[in-house]
Amino acid sequence: MLETKMLEDIEAVIFDMDGTLIDSMWIWPSIDEDFFKKYDLVEPENFHEDIEGMSYTEVVHFFLEVFPTLKQTPEQIMDEWTDMARDRYMHEAPLKEGAYEFILEMKRQGKKIGIATSNGRVLVEDTLKSLGVEEYFDVVRTACEAGKGKPAPDVYLMVADEMGISPKRCLVFEDVPMGILAGKNAGMKVCAIDDEFSRIQEEKKKSLADYYIHNYDDIRNETYEVL
Repeated sequence: MLETKMLEDIEAVIFDMDGTLIDSMWIWPSIDEDFFKKYDLVEPENFHEDIEGMSYTEVVHFFLEVFPTLKQTPEQIMDEWTDMARDRYMHEAPLKEGAYEFILEMKRQGKKIGIATSNGRVLVEDTLKSLGVEEYFDVVRTACEAGKGKPAPDVYLMVADEMGISPKRCLVFEDVPMGILAGKNAGMKVCAIDDEFSRIQEEKKKSLADYYIHNYDDIRNETYEVL
């Protein structure tokens, strides 16, 4: 049985999804590029930094403010993004290395397991079903449902509340600074995970988090960093 200091006094683990639980962050720049071309838009400077942590709903409203030539409703744009992303999520976005084994071990230890994601509900549900892991999660919530994106703590607090676990007994896994801040703002311990998309932010991630892993096998092997 996995016993490590990172998990001492922890009763629940809560995952962000994209870039943390699954290897999917690479999908969105290509979708943005296709969307920009389709509607003859120019990507703003620092675009991805500006939307980091936003909920799906917040991102679409950001788009409509930045690109007033778009005449669709927020719902129409979100549906279009979901349609553009679905096939890639279903077939090209695997679980991160060691994630499945770690999830099973947490279930064996009787810990609650949740997801707190900025992605849209439909895409989250379809992805978890496709990966065959939907049954392992006690609570799955989106930042849209919580009302605020990250770094606000709302989605993490919502998941902890629905699991019936005190925030101080929760360990969050996150891949980007705004997500790490959301977990810390919720009063939770946070483990940052390496991801190619956010590797340029590695030092910032480490400055904010409590732990750092390259993959989930680092927990079993006790090769994670205590920050």
